Amino acid sequence: MTTYLIQASYTAQGVTGLIQSPEDRSGMVRSLVEGLGGTLESFYYAFGDHDVVEIVELPDSVSMAAFSMALGASGAVTNVKTTVLIPVNEGVEAARKAGSIGYRPPGS
Repeated sequence: MTTYLIQASYTAQGVTGLIQSPEDRSGMVRSLVEGLGGTLESFYYAFGDHDVVEIVELPDSVSMAAFSMALGASGAVTNVKTTVLIPVNEGVEAARKAGSIGYRPPGS
């Protein structure tokens, strides 16, 4: 499973719907994620650049793309930003691997 940070903004239509019928949308998001074989780790409402922040685990990038498409197609969400999260041990492993491949910058 891959862990993703998802940030999104509500459209005017999405905000209007939420104001007219205030609700916890995490259950709906959980259902979508589980339908793709994943898990919802956390869900937050936010303010600032994004209105919603989620951390999900999904089996592959195709599932993540499907989730993003479903959100976008709803018309209620826009500016969906996805960031792949890697565990610290994998970050350390990547740094070791990067050090072993001998990259030279241009002009060196």
